[in-house]
Amino acid sequence: MNVKELSKYISDGELDQKLKELYVDTSLIDLERKRYLTSLEKFAQNFGDSGDVGIYSAPGRSEVCGNHTDHQHGLCVAASINLDVVAIARPRTDGLVNVLSEGYDMIIVDSAELKYAQAEQSSTKALIKGVLKGMKEDGYAIGGFDCYLTSNVIVGAGLSSSAAFENALGTVINHLYNDGKINAIEIAKASKFAENVYFGKPCGLLDQMASSVGGLINIDFKDVENPDVKKIDVDFSSFGYSLCIVDVHASHADLTPEYAAIPQEMKSVAEFFGQTHLRNVNPEDFYANIAKIREVCSDRSVLRAYHFFEEEENVQNLVKKLEQKDFPGFLHFVKASGNSSYKFLQNIYSLKNPEKQSVSIALAFSQKYLETQKGSKDSKGVCRVHGGGFAGTIQAFVKDQYVQEYKENIEGIFGKDSCHVLKVRQCGSIKVI
Repeated sequence: MNVKELSKYISDGELDQKLKELYVDTSLIDLERKRYLTSLEKFAQNFGDSGDVGIYSAPGRSEVCGNHTDHQHGLCVAASINLDVVAIARPRTDGLVNVLSEGYDMIIVDSAELKYAQAEQSSTKALIKGVLKGMKEDGYAIGGFDCYLTSNVIVGAGLSSSAAFENALGTVINHLYNDGKINAIEIAKASKFAENVYFGKPCGLLDQMASSVGGLINIDFKDVENPDVKKIDVDFSSFGYSLCIVDVHASHADLTPEYAAIPQEMKSVAEFFGQTHLRNVNPEDFYANIAKIREVCSDRSVLRAYHFFEEEENVQNLVKKLEQKDFPGFLHFVKASGNSSYKFLQNIYSLKNPEKQSVSIALAFSQKYLETQKGSKDSKGVCRVHGGGFAGTIQAFVKDQYVQEYKENIEGIFGKDSCHVLKVRQCGSIKVI
């Protein structure tokens, strides 16, 4: 369908059932319908209204457990959420990729000229070129297209806005030039390649995988080329809790060296044992050799390695509790994971600016509000650092009857609309229509 036909289709409510599946909350359907219609209008204004177009969606993600374990080939649990990047796209025959993101200038890339350029590092253009190059190197077809994108995934908030952007482009390429035959894991790999090699951020595969695959998933990265992905069949709403993400309005700018230090320091401990990643180190050998490790590695490296081994156990226990429908047990290990990140991984604030500790403030006052009663059974919920850390967001699982009160309390500190009450989305990056 062309823009005019698609607009009528959406206006007539023909897409409402799909919107309900994607955004879970029925109260959002009107808003999302208008968002799609506006995006089609913007596409037509910038690229014309002739020819068939497709609509694509790639969700943000929320990490639940397994903080900074993926780059060490470890275990994690993550969930796709009902915030996403929506892309309107149409193929071109000249090989040019024209990408216009809402609120930004047009970026033009020639799909035949994808050479890495250091001067483009940390730019959106680098991500676009990187996704194209990653898919091409994996043997998939690429080509030109016009694309308009809009996103409500909070930037710099630990919800993986960049992974959603990358996966949206990968999904467009998949359907325009590969008949939709590329699986979600391969799209995630191309997105990670873009972020690591072209953008210059040494992230693992968790963000891209959670966005691409979708739902609540348990990922084992022992074989990073072929990670084991298992969907967990559980409905959070049935337990009477909501997922709240609090944006502390602290910037991720200039934090790349701090993120990079985490895998580097963990790797230094693995190298003590002749390994490249901590997953290949026996935990008992690690605990038995702390004194010797400290002779060649920093204490922070030791603590970050300790966090990794603790997190491996946290993930396994958390998954068991979910499978047993034991939600208090699940909350216990969410909290244990957060405590390990705070104490041992130490990704709560930047050492460049220790006077600014927005994440710490959010955790302190969330804990004060949520844990007013002794014991987890009497608490209103639990909280933890979310995502990469140092800035961005915290995560809280809050009893439904206390969500509004919690939202009002935490927004009294961080401002109106800083607390986002989200739903877990069951599908990953897809062609909507």
